[in-house]
Amino acid sequence: MQSKIAHAAERKAFEVAFNQVIKSMTSDTREGAIEKLINMAAKLLKDTNPGAVVGMKSALYPGSKWEDWIFRVIDETDPNVLRAAVLNGGYESAFRGYRDCIANSEKYQRNVPWIILFDPTSACNKHCVGCWAADYGNALNLTFDEMDSLVSQARALGTHFFMMTGGEPLCRKKDIIRLAEKYDDCLFNVFTNASLIDQAFCDEVKRVGNIIFSVSVEGSEETNDGRRGEGSYQEVMRAFDLMHANGLLFGTSTAYTRANVEVVSSDEYFDNIIEHGCRWAWYFHYMPVGEGASADLMPTVEQREHMYNRIREVRGFEGGKSIFAMDFQNDGEYVRGCIAGGRLYCHVNARGDVEPCVFIHYSNANIKDQSWLDCLNQPIFQQYRERYPWNDNMLQPCPMLENPGILPQMVKASGAKSTQYTAEESAETLMERTLPYAKAWGPEARKLWLEKYPSGKKVDAIGSKERAKHLAAIAAEEEAGQR
Repeated sequence: MQSKIAHAAERKAFEVAFNQVIKSMTSDTREGAIEKLINMAAKLLKDTNPGAVVGMKSALYPGSKWEDWIFRVIDETDPNVLRAAVLNGGYESAFRGYRDCIANSEKYQRNVPWIILFDPTSACNKHCVGCWAADYGNALNLTFDEMDSLVSQARALGTHFFMMTGGEPLCRKKDIIRLAEKYDDCLFNVFTNASLIDQAFCDEVKRVGNIIFSVSVEGSEETNDGRRGEGSYQEVMRAFDLMHANGLLFGTSTAYTRANVEVVSSDEYFDNIIEHGCRWAWYFHYMPVGEGASADLMPTVEQREHMYNRIREVRGFEGGKSIFAMDFQNDGEYVRGCIAGGRLYCHVNARGDVEPCVFIHYSNANIKDQSWLDCLNQPIFQQYRERYPWNDNMLQPCPMLENPGILPQMVKASGAKSTQYTAEESAETLMERTLPYAKAWGPEARKLWLEKYPSGKKVDAIGSKERAKHLAAIAAEEEAGQR
């Protein structure tokens, strides 16, 4: 009880500090409030990611593009949505939740994810070319009680950031609102095609506050509709404008393929989504997973190197664009490589199977049969825990894409079963599809890595066992002090 009281008091203190920062940023002397924001971030991230504070100090100065970005977010976002994003995403997740996850990882000797991605449903109103979920059909769903149980158990271990994909999650609008309302100290990020977003739903999102959106879009109208179907692009633009007018927080989620790399990284693309109110742009390397998946859609080595350089240019302190862009494959160096298998995140499909990654469909556990803590102890997750990292080059982070020989070893050692909804796929078959790519990308990855880290290693304790023990000790000290 005393621990809960201390937690509530600490959250209230951060809320008061946040309100003071927001008040100062809406005054005539708002520029002076940036220092207060940095100080607040420093308190949140001092133990988990102090490097982020150094970056903020370099990026945020009078007249900078990132200062302008912050001011626009504050001016244009619904107050309840902004408050939930900062308190739930910042305090509960990045600050307190992350440390609790690390502490429980040490306590139970299994990975405890900071983020959980789950599929409320396999249903979708689209059939996009190359989508690994397209074969899943409409029959599979997690009940509300199953989602409720998952969030409740995970939250008790420290997880406060939940992402939803599918299928199209907004086929379950009412249950998503209900879940967000019940767990009002968590943040929910919905990956969506945006076709089901309307004013009534925007009103509900503003009411609960703690839902944000990552919208699937593939560049221009031509490239987008070529993959997602005629009219899909205009649906997205309409949804952007509606969400922007309602003060919601949203960005884009883009799979870059051999066919669209140049378009989705162009100035025109960024200018357009910024104009429509997007705050971030997530990029995902196309993964040839599932029945009928084509390795021909994977980017060339030259295209991947282009994305490596382009995303860094876009989000740079100087120049670039006023949007936070991140390439989850090429930015592995910032999270110490692969984050799957529960190290930082894992995936639960609409059948309840607990998978290492949304792209790696093998499992020994299901939330319908086991507790969440037991699911995290499943053999394939322990394989991830024991074998990680695969190498020192964080530009080769994935055990499937850049290190394809590792995945079959882990699947075999763990006895994990294929969780494909339709035709099962062996890890060896998947390896055959990605091995040529891995061999082609390897030399370029080594060249880029050594240019930045001549020793071949990034000296960074984040994610290491020593760092985990340090954060676990901090959490234990805090818990002892609250008793």
